Amino acid sequence: MNDSTLRTRLVIAQLASPHAQSALVELTRLLQQLEEVVVRAVTGFLSQPVSPAASCELERQLWHSTREVLREILAWTYNHIEPSSPEAVPARVEFTHDYPLTYRRRIQSPNCVGTLFGEITLQRWLYEPLESGERCLFPLEVTLGIVAGAATPALAERVAWLSTSHTQEEVLDLLRREFHVDWSVTTLRKVVAGVREGLQPHVHEAQVQQVLAWLQEATVSRGRHKPVLAVGRDGIFLPIRGEKTYKEGAVGTVSVLDRRGRRLGTVYLGTMPESGQGTLSAALTRLLRDVLGRWEGPAPRLAYVTDAGHHPMEYYRKVLCRMRDPRRPGHWLTWTWIVDFYHASEYVHDLAEVLFDEERARHVWARRMCHWLKHKPRAVYRVLHSAAKLCADVKLTKKETAAFRTAYQYLRDHAAWMNYREYARLGMPLGSGVTEAACKTVFTQRFKASGMSWGVASGQVILDLRLTRLSGVWDKVYRAYLKSRPLVAYATQSVLHKSPLQIAA
Repeated sequence: MNDSTLRTRLVIAQLASPHAQSALVELTRLLQQLEEVVVRAVTGFLSQPVSPAASCELERQLWHSTREVLREILAWTYNHIEPSSPEAVPARVEFTHDYPLTYRRRIQSPNCVGTLFGEITLQRWLYEPLESGERCLFPLEVTLGIVAGAATPALAERVAWLSTSHTQEEVLDLLRREFHVDWSVTTLRKVVAGVREGLQPHVHEAQVQQVLAWLQEATVSRGRHKPVLAVGRDGIFLPIRGEKTYKEGAVGTVSVLDRRGRRLGTVYLGTMPESGQGTLSAALTRLLRDVLGRWEGPAPRLAYVTDAGHHPMEYYRKVLCRMRDPRRPGHWLTWTWIVDFYHASEYVHDLAEVLFDEERARHVWARRMCHWLKHKPRAVYRVLHSAAKLCADVKLTKKETAAFRTAYQYLRDHAAWMNYREYARLGMPLGSGVTEAACKTVFTQRFKASGMSWGVASGQVILDLRLTRLSGVWDKVYRAYLKSRPLVAYATQSVLHKSPLQIAA
């Protein structure tokens, strides 16, 4: 007996079924077939002149020919987990999901399941609930982690990942071309929604751990500043199905800057259009409280960098200003609200637009004012004084007067949060570029392609998966999801009889 046959027999020994001998013959045939296709492809490649075309053909041949054999091996493996004889499986099983239920065995039935190697037919025992109104149970699918009754965990993860950056049509086309899996739109949506439902309970904890890790890295970094925990939020208008106008979705960011002011990373939160944006506010508050409550190192500076929109301002006044310090009972956290420098600069340019007729004069004045705004103390008042003096010397139209008042009032009303010289001295960010970019990376690139429109619920499914991916916690979250999946107290072939060591002896 050669080594390959010995290893095969040891695999079969783990099954320990009465039909082990016939199973051994089938598995041996599949393994020999795999060896043959690999040898044939490699031999054919080495027997001809090496060229780019030949190397490309070799890879394609190996990919397609071995995948088919591996698909058969996978189907063989999964179909030898449950015994085929009804006497060998329990007549009743218990399974706890939301609450414990008892199920009774009925029949064995096939189901087509997508895998990374293609579709396989899975023979599994059906168990019927004793209580009416409950769904039937397939213990084998629960044990394997089949998602939505249609995909193995490996394929489901790949499909969900692809859905974060590709349209439905693109994902379905990739499934057919790359995985030989032919699904309907309905099946695709069920699998993606199933993955999102499984991942969502674990995303918050993974994001908290990620931010804490960045804070630790920032604390031990070199530089002259304190580490900064920077928070931002912004809105973006999205095409919603059935609505005549675009509705505002929202995104939140939590970043950590080290002692040199370098951003170590960002986690992202977001919601589809919602009145008041309460869901985003609650999620952002929970994340901040958990991070600051668990952080055991020196307190970082707390920066809130946004434009001066309604929702960002309300969140600062109603939440951040009232947030208690979890490490010092009776004390409040000190958040520094920074109005985005680039939004302020736009209003400076708006002033220049109405104060000067010549393009060069506009540019020179606006450039000088923005330099003051960034580098001089109480610079916003210098800008306002200069603008008011120039306004008194020119005659503006009614439209120009309205534009001047809008820009002037914006700078005056938010002057208290435009002390950019001091913010730079403390190593805090001056602009909300991370959050502005998040609107594009989170929403625009996936949700605003030509002709797109979204339902709020279906859009949130894709959004949640995209946020998990962009936050850099996908792998951690998916592992946590797989570990948390419930199992059925159910005997499979590997534990029905003797152990592999007893059989080998």
